[in-house]
Formats: sequence, structure tokens, C-alpha cells
Amino acid sequence: MALNSVNTNFGAMVALQNLNKTNSDLQTTQNRINTGLKVASAKDNGAAYAIAQSQRSEITSLNAVQDSLSRNQSVVDVAVSAGEGISDMLAQLKEKALAASDTTLNTTSRNALNEDFKAIRDQIKKTISNASFNGVNLLDGSKTEIAALANASGGGLTVAAQKLSVGGTNSAITLSAAAVIDTVTKATAAISTLNTSIANVSASLAKLGTSSKSLSNHASFIGKLQDSLEAGVGNIVDADLAKESAKLQALQTKQQLGVQALSIANQSTSTVLSLFR
Repeated sequence: MALNSVNTNFGAMVALQNLNKTNSDLQTTQNRINTGLKVASAKDNGAAYAIAQSQRSEITSLNAVQDSLSRNQSVVDVAVSAGEGISDMLAQLKEKALAASDTTLNTTSRNALNEDFKAIRDQIKKTISNASFNGVNLLDGSKTEIAALANASGGGLTVAAQKLSVGGTNSAITLSAAAVIDTVTKATAAISTLNTSIANVSASLAKLGTSSKSLSNHASFIGKLQDSLEAGVGNIVDADLAKESAKLQALQTKQQLGVQALSIANQSTSTVLSLFR
């Protein structure tokens, strides 16, 4: 190749190639700084982008799991609160029945105790019927269990319902819906029934409390899992901005030098004219 030619300027071509490469690298670095991502699209790194998208999908799915766990925990917590109130009212009923079992009590006092007893008994019924959240009631016998999402694959975390209806079949409360304590015999019988009911309700509350704790623990785990997945995605696609900042300055300097090199290369042909002066 002729070293001095007006038809071909190899030096300028090389300088232009280098400048174009620098401009391309500079554009890439600027994009990383603007987005904070080293892999913003599939064309940046197809494999890394595919992995990141898969993990993002997992993270998004876990949002639904969190919602399901929160919703089901609210259902259980409402049942627990109602059950605790019912347990307290059963204790009050036992107190009334015990007082009514006193053989020295006059009729007026026993009737007053019986009216209080019936009012509290009916209040238990109202509490049970109102112990629902989002249309789900774990105490009235309408449900045998509920299931919250446990993972992004749709696995279930089940919670058993605890039937506490007054006078219901297979209920933890063995007290009759029409129970009264207007006689010594009925009051004495009610005491035994209430002792059984109190023990059964306490056992049911223990199960519901354990289930609520389980849902809470799993929700905490899912939150930590999401954080870990997000950190993993960040490791794959996030740009090191300190590194990119330093690289930006280097490339800007390199760009300026490239422009000067191209300018010098373009001037080389003018030296040929001096040969003819």
C-alpha cells in the first residue's frame, strides 16, 4: 500500500474505526448510568436478561402469596378475637350457673340470674355469627378449613376451622341453645356442660393461635425470600455506578483524543501537496 496516497487514507480509516468504537462504548456507559442497569434489555446480555426476567416473575408472584397470607391471617385473627370473647362469656355463664345452683337462693334472685344467663348465651351466638372477615367465618361451622397460598407454585397452607356454635353438632361448645338456669337442677347441669365447653374452646383457641403464628411466620419468610430474590436480580443486572463513572471519564478523554487523531490523519494528505511546491 502506498504510504502517501490521495485515494486511500488508511490512517484516517483506522482512526475513525477507533473513534466509532469509543463512541459506542461511551454510549453503553451513558445508558448504564442513566438506567442504573448493565443489562437493561435482551440485546445487552440475552442469558442474564432471561434469568433476571424469570426471577422478576417469581418476585411478582410472591406478592400474590403475601396478599393471600395476610388475608387468611386476618380471617384467623378475627376468629381468635371472637373466640377469646366467647371464652370470657363462658366463664361468666359458669359464674351465673354456680350462683343459681345455691339452694338457699330465692326465686327472684334465681330468675334475675337466669335472665343474665340467657342474655350472655345469646350474645355468644351473635359473636359467632359476626366473627367473619371477607365473608369467611371459622367459628360457625360453614367452613372446615381455609388454605392460603404458600409459594409461587400455588401450594396451600391450610388452617382448620373450629366450630364454636351454641347447640351445634360437633361443636366445641356443648351448651344447649336453649339452656337456662331457672332451677337448681338445671343450674347444676349447666356447670358441668360449661366446664366441658370452656376446656374445648381453650383447645380450639390454642389451635387457631398456632395457625395464626404459622401464617405470620410464613409471611415473614416470603418477605425475606423476595428481598433475597431482588438482591439476586440486582447482582445480575445492576450496574456498578462508581465503576461506570470512572469509565465515563476515561472514555470521554479517549473520545477527544480520537477526534484529534482523526483530524491529524485527515491532514496527512495535505503533506502530499508540499511535494509539488
